[in-house]
Amino acid sequence: MRQDARENRERILAAAEEVFGTQGAAGSTEEVARRAGVGHATVFRHFPTKEELIEAALLRHFDRLTDQALAIAATPDPATGWRTLLRTMIETGATKLTLGTMLPAKPSTAAIGASDRLKAAVSEVLRQAQNSGAVRPSATVEEVYLLIRGLAQASATMPPNPETLSRAIDIVLSGLSQPPRGYPSRCGNDHQT
Repeated sequence: MRQDARENRERILAAAEEVFGTQGAAGSTEEVARRAGVGHATVFRHFPTKEELIEAALLRHFDRLTDQALAIAATPDPATGWRTLLRTMIETGATKLTLGTMLPAKPSTAAIGASDRLKAAVSEVLRQAQNSGAVRPSATVEEVYLLIRGLAQASATMPPNPETLSRAIDIVLSGLSQPPRGYPSRCGNDHQT
């Protein structure tokens, strides 16, 4: 693919994630083309159907988060990386859910693969944060995903004030943090007394 075609494709996908992620089914390919700065025909040359465009935007979303998680896993500060990743996943979770609801009930092999790669990368960042003592050892990636989905679903249903969402994320991060030594825990054997 030529450089200009790659750039057009990336602009189209970024615009599609924004348009469909915020407007859902009310979003249009015309609006995607306008925001991407390309003609409507250019959008359809890259993505012959609206469904293909939405799925590609969802795959891009997963891939970008996976890249971020892998980069964080390679840094020497797992605690900061963990907080950054979790915050990003929650803040963009409403977009991901909205895109996902616009696709067929049965996800494609590509979407399942992208989602699995992301979960593996998030699991590695979680493991590193736990090993550093920043996150309680009893927390599982499934529990973390449930928390992310909960806030993402709430944000998709009734978008909160950004400050409120930020404080809610702080509360989740605090709840996942390793409690001080000797602090009574209700979430399993997180510490030794």
